[in-house]
Amino acid sequence: MLKQIKYFLAVVDCNSFTEAAEQCFISQSAISQQISALEEDLGVQLIKREKRKFSLTAAGEYLYQNGTALLEKAEELRRETIRIGQDDELQLRIGYLIGYEGKELQDTIYEFTEDYPEVILSMAKYSHEDLFKRISNNEIDLVLSYQRRAFSEAYENFHLRYIPCLVEIPGRSKLALEESVSTEQLKDMPCILVAKKEQQELEQGFYQNVLGIGSSFYFVESIDDARLAVIGNRGFLPIADVGNLPDTGKSIRRLPIHRPDNKPIQLNYCAFWKKDRSNYYIEEFASMFYKRFNQES
Repeated sequence: MLKQIKYFLAVVDCNSFTEAAEQCFISQSAISQQISALEEDLGVQLIKREKRKFSLTAAGEYLYQNGTALLEKAEELRRETIRIGQDDELQLRIGYLIGYEGKELQDTIYEFTEDYPEVILSMAKYSHEDLFKRISNNEIDLVLSYQRRAFSEAYENFHLRYIPCLVEIPGRSKLALEESVSTEQLKDMPCILVAKKEQQELEQGFYQNVLGIGSSFYFVESIDDARLAVIGNRGFLPIADVGNLPDTGKSIRRLPIHRPDNKPIQLNYCAFWKKDRSNYYIEEFASMFYKRFNQES
């Protein structure tokens, strides 16, 4: 019946059986037979045929006014059925950076699971290197993190926003009285980083070579340990100004960090996924997160 309705709409739009038949790639007699079959099936007349002209009955007018929306809905139903049927297992595995607990991510998860309840959504937080390894090994589908390497052609590198880099310093430090701090001012303080032993060299290289931090480095295993080290006057902790940063009271002071030329240090926050594993759900979640992420700024 849907095909017959499509033929009926074509005849009305073209105001001609002949032109409608050409548009639908069937013969004029075939399209006429299909519309007659539609009328027979419905038990009502749709078209009044008058020699070479025709007009619509009241039933025909009603079907014409509502038929297009019906076909569009049927096409949407067809696409969704195919999309769902082509997925062996409807799941989306997302990895994000340790230390990030943003409301925008929570809101995106809520919106996504409401729109796509059929999808099994899993979330886990890792270090930069673990995120890279897991997406490389296809253990996660989508990464939310700031750029640490040169962009690869094998990945979709979806820019979200530039994020200010901050440092957390002891509240008793003289620098805590400043409005911002430079890498030059921090050179005599150890830089506290969260990293596993096997990842420490890579972490140190990023902060030295990319961000220009030239101080010594002190490694801990968790973000909580890092903040305790800051409070204990062991050094400063670089962090991204993103998500819901915890209230640290007077014990820790957060300051923007800038280079010696007074240019602020910013991080390029992105969503990453493999091009050859891209799908509707990954792109939809990334798009939803982008909107939320920038609304919260």
